[in-house]
Amino acid sequence: MAFGPLPGAGRAPPVSLQLDLWQWVLAAVGAALVGLAKTGIAGLGILSVAIYATVLPARESVGILLVILVLTDFVAVSVYRRDASWSHLARLFPWAGAGVLIGFVAFGSMNDELVRTVIGGILVALTALQLFQRREGHLPIEENPNRWLVALTGLGAGFTTMIANAAGPLMILYLLAMRLPKYTFVGTAAWFFLVLNLFKVPFSIGLGLIDFDSLGLSLRMAPFAIAGALSGRWVISHMNQRMFEAAALLLTLAAGLRMLVG
Repeated sequence: MAFGPLPGAGRAPPVSLQLDLWQWVLAAVGAALVGLAKTGIAGLGILSVAIYATVLPARESVGILLVILVLTDFVAVSVYRRDASWSHLARLFPWAGAGVLIGFVAFGSMNDELVRTVIGGILVALTALQLFQRREGHLPIEENPNRWLVALTGLGAGFTTMIANAAGPLMILYLLAMRLPKYTFVGTAAWFFLVLNLFKVPFSIGLGLIDFDSLGLSLRMAPFAIAGALSGRWVISHMNQRMFEAAALLLTLAAGLRMLVG
């Protein structure tokens, strides 16, 4: 199972909707996990990237998943509309937009295995640093994050989300480093990805990642994604802050290790 599809250049061929039953089931599960990740358990979203890269050709999976992500972003924002940290968003957006543009220019000219390995290495290293800081008590101050951390997170999130819809783990590590309460954490991520994913749509259409065929499949998966998103608030309400942060870190570490081993 390959994490983070990094497709080649050129326009995508039409998506065949002739999937086997097991593929439809996996696609529905992946869509539900997208929704649950948006409003509940941070870190589950990267699993959906892997599922869709398995069920569908890698290139097509990027565009199909993007539409599902946008739909669940709207649900997440409606649920957590009052919980975002706008100071963090204002710092991140310019860098993330630049990262999307870099990803758009670089799309298709990169070696899949190398980029996947680099992303995995970054995730593992950042997770290890986060665990060390927590153990030693050296935690950043939420109101004054390091400018380099903001820039690298924004650029990295924009780049990886453009080429693979795989920015979730980077944002998780940044928001954990900022020590945000769980509801503010999820609300900030919801607004960040709504704006970023909408920004990506014209570029994705231009690259042929979204067309009428892919849109049809995305909309078929929409009910499962929305159901997952609507259940997330209930799930997170039954998790204490420590459990929430531990789950997010462990899922991110697992994603990074999976990318490293290919």
